[in-house]
Amino acid sequence: MTVQSNNTPIPQKRRYRTLALATVAGLVAGLAGVYGIVGFGRNVAAPECRGAQKTAERLAPLAHGEVAAVVTAAAPQRLPVLAFHDSTGAQKTLAAWQGRTVLLNLWATWCVPCRKEMPALDALQARLGSPDFQVIAINIDTRDPDKPKAWLKDIGINRLGYYADPSAKVFQELKSVGKAVGMPTTILVDPAGCEIATLAGPAEWASEDAVKLVQAAISGNQAR
Repeated sequence: MTVQSNNTPIPQKRRYRTLALATVAGLVAGLAGVYGIVGFGRNVAAPECRGAQKTAERLAPLAHGEVAAVVTAAAPQRLPVLAFHDSTGAQKTLAAWQGRTVLLNLWATWCVPCRKEMPALDALQARLGSPDFQVIAINIDTRDPDKPKAWLKDIGINRLGYYADPSAKVFQELKSVGKAVGMPTTILVDPAGCEIATLAGPAEWASEDAVKLVQAAISGNQAR
């Protein structure tokens, strides 16, 4: 009777497969340690943005009708430090509005959908603007700095404050973290500077659907 030895060599292909699986497992473990990933396909909200996550969950059922394209954040993160200028040329960041809900909008005069939605953003600010909420529309025209101001005046936009970033760095910073892919870009931001929801493209921000969405965001943030 022949007895198989326990020291039978493992076939070479099996050794390579075992080594490959071990390497993949090591990479996953390393990524989990660096990024806080727990399992594939699962993102985790930043600790300071857990309140934003609760608000986003309440808003999800309201993303319909005129704001059906709004995407609520599954795992909200704090936005980068975004620097821009006000109408006097003074530098601002979103930190200046800490403690209130903000609808951050990036627009340009060369963007036709942007121009179309500016009156609605102006109307939203007129209706809901308060110490608890503000629309911050940042112009990113890079050539003629006077053109956006003149255009807004010509069409009667007078409720929105004027903010601009002629370098368009704000757009690039949001793009680098996956929050901007085109124009216009709109982000609903909570009082801690965390994203609640995003929209790539225009919306009828003066509609009842949009107003209800924003009101829910404001009340949700006030209730924390």
